[in-house]
Amino acid sequence: MDSAAEQLVQLLKDRSMFITAAESCTAGLLADIIGRIPGASACFWGSFVCYTTQAKIHMLGIKKELLSEYGAVSEQTARAMALGALEKSGVDLAVSITGLAGPGGLAGPGSDGSALALGTVWIATALRTAGPEDTEAVKFHFSGERNNIRKQAAEKALEQIIIRLNRIVHL
Repeated sequence: MDSAAEQLVQLLKDRSMFITAAESCTAGLLADIIGRIPGASACFWGSFVCYTTQAKIHMLGIKKELLSEYGAVSEQTARAMALGALEKSGVDLAVSITGLAGPGGLAGPGSDGSALALGTVWIATALRTAGPEDTEAVKFHFSGERNNIRKQAAEKALEQIIIRLNRIVHL
């Protein structure tokens, strides 16, 4: 395979699985990357671009209290976004991306009460065949200007999905 997106599409097709994405800071970039691959319609359901807090609440059903307590860029929000996308779409696998791409320096507070650094991104994956407690979330720190951070986040999300899929023997 020439790219992670091509590899992902092939893995999903081989497993007869569909994926959806819930994107915040990447604003649909991951969906665009996947959608550029010929044959993606056989495994890509579509995506939710939930850029604002209100979009996360209305589109994915995330509780306002969760966002107030932990913030939009947190492990808890990334997990809730992935689970919300999984529930709303009815597909096999969901990925979420939420982060701080800038401009600006620190924002916050994060879920631990400290300020968030520019480039902080949470990526979560959720599988229909697993319980909510098996939703995986990983925190990353990317550097560069805004669109570079967004690109790194989308690329890392592809990697995280492939890692998760490679652990599945067969559904």
